[in-house]
Amino acid sequence: MTAEINNREYRQQVLAELIKELHDGKSADEVKEKFASVFGNVSAEEIAQAEQALIEGGLPVAEVQRLCDVHAAVFKGSIAEIHRPSDPSHIPGHPAHTLKAENRAIEKQVEKIRGKLVLAANPNEAQALKDEVVRLGEIDRHYTKKENLFFPYMEQYGITAPPKVMWGVDDEIRQELKAVRAKLENGDIEGLPQQLETLLTKITDMIFKEENIMLPMLLENLTQDEWKIIADESPELGYCLIDDVPLWQPASDKEAQAVRQEQQQSPAPGMITLPTGMLKAEELTRLLDTLPIDITFVDKDDTVKYFSQNAERIFPRTKAIIGRKVSNCHPPASVHIVEKLVEDFKAGRKDQEDFWIKMGDKYILIRYFALRSEAGEYLGVLEVTQNIRPIQDIQGEKRLVTDENQGK
Repeated sequence: MTAEINNREYRQQVLAELIKELHDGKSADEVKEKFASVFGNVSAEEIAQAEQALIEGGLPVAEVQRLCDVHAAVFKGSIAEIHRPSDPSHIPGHPAHTLKAENRAIEKQVEKIRGKLVLAANPNEAQALKDEVVRLGEIDRHYTKKENLFFPYMEQYGITAPPKVMWGVDDEIRQELKAVRAKLENGDIEGLPQQLETLLTKITDMIFKEENIMLPMLLENLTQDEWKIIADESPELGYCLIDDVPLWQPASDKEAQAVRQEQQQSPAPGMITLPTGMLKAEELTRLLDTLPIDITFVDKDDTVKYFSQNAERIFPRTKAIIGRKVSNCHPPASVHIVEKLVEDFKAGRKDQEDFWIKMGDKYILIRYFALRSEAGEYLGVLEVTQNIRPIQDIQGEKRLVTDENQGK
């Protein structure tokens, strides 16, 4: 046991040294030999644990992200596959199967783009390249599902470092894809081949990490009920470059389904008494879901407790986030802002904060409110999100009573 602990501490030390070398300007190729000599025969899970220990020790997530390219360079083709009697990734409709199906579609799209890239200087081909890059934009759905369905469960099982690192790289890919699309829109092809090739390589490297690092962890830990929840909530977030994903109904889920049906047939819950009236649970649920805003509530312990289900939700929310720490619900690049805001609310320095951003044709107002009891005790944070573009477009007046009927 002492030897194992010493080995673990040694590997963490080596990781820290490699990260420092990358920080100081060395390339992935320059450090991969040392990485391979220490970690070549180590499981992906143990490497993730070592990275997580570094993060818990105060090393910024962005620094650990520097190892991603080293992982890809060393482990391609060498991470031992986890063999199971019945591999869920071979079952149509299972989220593991869907993840791989989307990755195969992404790989095909990447090759299409590479095929058109050499012809990009030809004006007749530039539009075709732009169309394929726009189609690649569906990759955002793939990453959104990963961040909102897979990552919450990984965190519940104590796997926190890999989600943070992967989310940071996902955002880098999103930003680089956005920059490439902007160049194509403006007809600017200077430096585009190199920029696009860097992006496509990063995308294919992420595919490798998902299937050889993330997926084995998920298959090792998640229960069948948790996989079923992911499968049921995936359609709402959409699929990437694939269609007709079949419904997955586990054979052993029939008993659980019968219990759920019995619960649905049970009498409606009693009335909920509020200071200004009484509502049935269903009435309250529909009332909150009908509001033209998205509501999310985080309690005093920084845990997500509730979100409304507006028909035109702006940001993705899944039931998997219930019980999740709010700091894990935001990309690494912005999590410090959220943490500072919550700290100010708790300390009483602020009661409200607003942000506004443009998303395509939408203009999104994001408002945060500190909830406090009558005695001033901090209860949590309410996030309210709304597309205010339609409100900005309002002109003139529209009254409940027309002018011609006002005197009647």
